[in-house]
Amino acid sequence: MPVDSPSLDSQPVDTSRSDSTDCAITVADTPMRPALGRRASTSREELISAALALIGPERSIGSLSLREISREAGIAPNSFYRHFKDVDELAIALIEQAGHALRTLIGEARDRITPQHSVARTSMMVFMEQLQSDQGYLHLLLREGKVGSVAFKQAVDQQLVSFEQELCVDLIQLEAAQGHNVYAPELAAKAITRLVFSMGAIAMDQPRDQHAVTMEQTISMIRMIIAGARIMKPSPKV
Repeated sequence: MPVDSPSLDSQPVDTSRSDSTDCAITVADTPMRPALGRRASTSREELISAALALIGPERSIGSLSLREISREAGIAPNSFYRHFKDVDELAIALIEQAGHALRTLIGEARDRITPQHSVARTSMMVFMEQLQSDQGYLHLLLREGKVGSVAFKQAVDQQLVSFEQELCVDLIQLEAAQGHNVYAPELAAKAITRLVFSMGAIAMDQPRDQHAVTMEQTISMIRMIIAGARIMKPSPKV
């Protein structure tokens, strides 16, 4: 998740063999072949990819049927149950995969940090790139976190908690490298994470030409959170 401070803008931190006797094999001995167009089996990951390919920016994963996903994956519907007990279980696995993939991408964004692109700006650039991409991970998290079932919302929330935990560690390290102490870094990390995903949900419904403005507004708000966390002190007990 994005982390920034004013000073970080300028100084980023660091089969069976065949022979003549085989002709005696009868029709009954011949193994059944899968129906044309279907594979005998598929992997868990291929089913998740099939579901991801079916949902778009306007479609919730809850609207998918087992038969629809199986058809997309090229398998018989009964084969679905080798990997998932129902579509809801697949959906939660997809949400978890989406969260992990996004955390990895944002973590790798640090390799793109330059004096002109701070941690927050670089991370937000990756976030907006994902919003505009065809991969669908970010759309999935934003959509299911807003209109998904209770179980889907809880799965998304758990992914946000993971973002917050990673950001909290980064925030402490980056601020310490700048000689700053941050008050309640876990709350600052939560505020930044929830802000970014809230603004991402707004941007998802905007024309692309408005994304740059939304990104700049979000970066400014992140800086405000960091600046406030630097000067806040524990409230006196009453």
